[in-house]
Amino acid sequence: MTTAITLVQGDITRQRVDAIVNAANSSLLGGSGVDGAIHRRGGPAILRECRALRASRYGRGLPTGRAVATTAGELDARWVIHTVGPVWSADEDRSELLASCHRESLRIADELGARTVAFPAISTGVYRWPLQDAARIAVTAVRESGTRVEEVRFVLFDERAYAAFAARLG
Repeated sequence: MTTAITLVQGDITRQRVDAIVNAANSSLLGGSGVDGAIHRRGGPAILRECRALRASRYGRGLPTGRAVATTAGELDARWVIHTVGPVWSADEDRSELLASCHRESLRIADELGARTVAFPAISTGVYRWPLQDAARIAVTAVRESGTRVEEVRFVLFDERAYAAFAARLG
């Protein structure tokens, strides 16, 4: 089966999908950008499950490149898959960690039985990953993942991000 990759410019918290991927920080307790928006719109149920994960398996936080799922709370999805993207560095190649975010999120989606998954442009906000490079890594990781997810939807916040991802798919 081939996974369809689609692009949408807009707000990831407004997507109707099985799972929304959250560009989380390692604390899993909310933050700025996509992470903060998902926690705000999804409501307290997401934070409760994140706190439970911190109290059990992830006492030191979720490692970069890994993923874990919680309820989606009040979002129009069944699950939120939290993944911690790497901070971009000019001195160290961290692209494998960014690819791992996508592969691990899709692995979790497969375990859950999700058929539609919405991804943000992971690490391109406060973590400063260059958009064109992030798009290349994300699209390649999805295409090579072997996932059973039927549709991966990249939900891009602005025209610049949309154009970067569209150039990779074109």
